[in-house]
Amino acid sequence: MEALTRAPQPSFAALRRLLAERGELPAGAISGVTGRSWRRSLASGLAPSAPVRLHGLSAAELRLLIEREAQFLAHARPVMEHVFSQVAGGGNVVILACGNGIVVNALGDPPFLDKAARVALQPGHSWHEAARGTNAIGTALAEDAPVTVHGEEHFLDRNSFLTCTAAPVHDPRGQCLGVIDISGDWTTRSRHTEALVRVSAHMIEAQIFTARHRGGHRLYLHAAAEGLGSLGQIALALDDAGRIIGANHAARAAFARLDLTALPIPLERLLGLDANAVEKYAPLGGGPFQIRLASGRRLHAEWHGPPPARRKAPTRAPEADALAALDTGDAAFRDALTRARRLAGKPVALLLQGESGTGKDVLARAIHLSGPRRGGAFVALNCAALPESLIEAELFGYRPGAFTGAAREGNPGRLREAHGGTLFLDEIGDMPLALQARLLRVLENREIVPLGGGRPAPLDIALISATHRVLAAEIDCGRFRADLYYRLAGITLHLPPLRARTDLAALIAALLARIAPERRIDVAPEALASLAAHAWPGNIRELANVLSGAVALMEEDETRLERAHLGPDIEPRLSAPQPCRTETPAGASVAGTALTLRHLSHAAVREALAQAGGNVSEAARRLAISRKTFYRKLRAAESLSGSC
Repeated sequence: MEALTRAPQPSFAALRRLLAERGELPAGAISGVTGRSWRRSLASGLAPSAPVRLHGLSAAELRLLIEREAQFLAHARPVMEHVFSQVAGGGNVVILACGNGIVVNALGDPPFLDKAARVALQPGHSWHEAARGTNAIGTALAEDAPVTVHGEEHFLDRNSFLTCTAAPVHDPRGQCLGVIDISGDWTTRSRHTEALVRVSAHMIEAQIFTARHRGGHRLYLHAAAEGLGSLGQIALALDDAGRIIGANHAARAAFARLDLTALPIPLERLLGLDANAVEKYAPLGGGPFQIRLASGRRLHAEWHGPPPARRKAPTRAPEADALAALDTGDAAFRDALTRARRLAGKPVALLLQGESGTGKDVLARAIHLSGPRRGGAFVALNCAALPESLIEAELFGYRPGAFTGAAREGNPGRLREAHGGTLFLDEIGDMPLALQARLLRVLENREIVPLGGGRPAPLDIALISATHRVLAAEIDCGRFRADLYYRLAGITLHLPPLRARTDLAALIAALLARIAPERRIDVAPEALASLAAHAWPGNIRELANVLSGAVALMEEDETRLERAHLGPDIEPRLSAPQPCRTETPAGASVAGTALTLRHLSHAAVREALAQAGGNVSEAARRLAISRKTFYRKLRAAESLSGSC
C-alpha cells in the first residue's frame, strides 16, 4: 500500500492557509498520492473549509442502487461481517462503496456511527473525490490502489477527525467494482488496519471469482504446494478453447504480460504452454500436480471444474435446447433467453419480471430443461393461487399430526420435492409476509424443518421466482421484505409485454403449431392485421386463448385461419380502442375532472413501467421525470387503486 505521506511533511495547517490566501498549492508542497489527490480536489472546485452538500440519495434511489449492486453486496457482506468482528469495540466502521463512490453498506460501533453520520459517512452518500476531496474511499477509486488517509491529510477540514483505509475490489476481468474501507477516529489509528483492508478486498475478489466461474475451467497456481487454496494463489479462469477469461489479484501481480483489457487471451501467451500441454500433467482423479513453464520454472497447480480433456467433448448444440425453442425473433426476448442460457445451472437466484401472461412460467421450465438440473424435478408453486393458510404446509411440508386435518403420513413439502432440481415460485409478490421471513431463513441456511418439528433436512435447489408486481413498490408499501428481495433477485430477467414484441407473426405460427400439431395452419392477412391491432392486455396467455378458440371454430379440413374464425364474441375484444375524450362533460364537477386526470396520470405511470419491462430508470426516462418523482407517482397510483 503506497503511503500517503512521506517525511518530511509540510504542516497541513500551513498548506490550508496558503490555499486560502493564494487558491493554489505551491509546487512540490505535497508529494505522491496526497499531492495528486489534493490537486484533483482543487480542480474539482473544492476548498478545505467551504461548506459541503451532505444530501444523499433518497430511500427509493438507494434501494435501486442496492438492487443494481446486489451481487457485489452478496459477496462482500460476509467478509464485512468477519472484518467487523476483528475491529468491533475499537470505535470503527466497516464500509462498502460501489464504483462511483456511493456508500451502500456500513457496519460499525454505535458511538462512532453517530460521529460518522455527522459527515454523511453512511449509506446513500457519495465519497467520490470530486465530492469530498481527499479521502480513502474516493482516493482509492481515483488511484485504483489501496490507500490510507489519516487526520489532516483529508482535504476537507470537517473530515480531519477521521483515519481511513480503503482498498479497491476488482472483478475477474480487472474492472473496479467498488472499495472496502475501515474508518475510525484519528486517535485510534492502527498499522494492522492496512493489511486487514487489503486482505478483505482479496477475500471479496476470491468470492466473486469462484461464483462467476463455478462450473467452468479454473487453474490455480502457486510456487508452494501448501499455497494452493490460499489468498496468495494465482487463479485463472479458462474458456473451452483454453483461453484466459478471468484472473485474480495474484495473477495480475505475478504476470506483467497479463492485460485484462485484452481478454480472452491464450494461456500459452502467459505461461509459455497451452491448455492441451497442461492437460498431460493433470491427474485423472483431480488433485494437485506440477507443471513446468517454458522458462523452466516449476509451479504447483490444481484444476477445478471439468478436466481439460473435456474441452473437446461434443456438446449439445444450443439450437436443440428448450430455451432455443422459445426464440421466435424478438430482439428483447432473445436477449433474455441468451442471459437465461448463461445462467442455467449457475448458483444464482433468478427473478423473472413481467406482466401477467408474458410466459414467465414457460421460461422458468425452459431454463430448468436447458441446464444441468434437467434430470431433477421441476416444482412450480403459484403463491397467489393457494389459500394463505395452506401455503406454509405446501412449501415446507409437515410431520404426521402436525395440525388438524393433516394427512396421516405427513407431507414432504414442495421445497423437499425440488431437492436436486428447480423450485419455481410464481407470483412471489403475493406471498404473505410471515412466510417470507421463513422462506428467507431456508434460503440462507439451505436446510428445512417441516411443520411440527423434526431434524433439519439439507436443501439443494435452483431457485426461480416470478412476479408481475414491481417489488420495489411492494417494499415501499410494506408488503414485501427487502432482504428477501435481495436474496431472490440475484439476477433479474425482464420479459417484454406482447404489445412491445416484434415477432407477433412468428409467435402466432409457433402457438398454432402447438395448438394443432397435426395440421399446418397459416393466418390470412386480414386476420393477422386484426390480431396485430390489439393491445393484448393479457399478453401471450390471451393470444393463445384467442387462437385456441379460432382453431376450434375452423372446419377440420381448413388450413387457413380467417378473420371470420375469430368469432363475434372475440372480435369486439380485437377492435381498436376508442380515443379518450378529453373534454369535460356538461355538469361534471371540477373534483371529478381532477380525479379523471389523476387516473390518467397513474395509468401513464403503469404503462411506462410495463413498456420498460419493470425498469424504473427507463420508465422515468420515457416520461421525462426523475426516478424520485416516478416512485412518488407509482406509490400514489397504488394507493388510488387500493393496493396499499
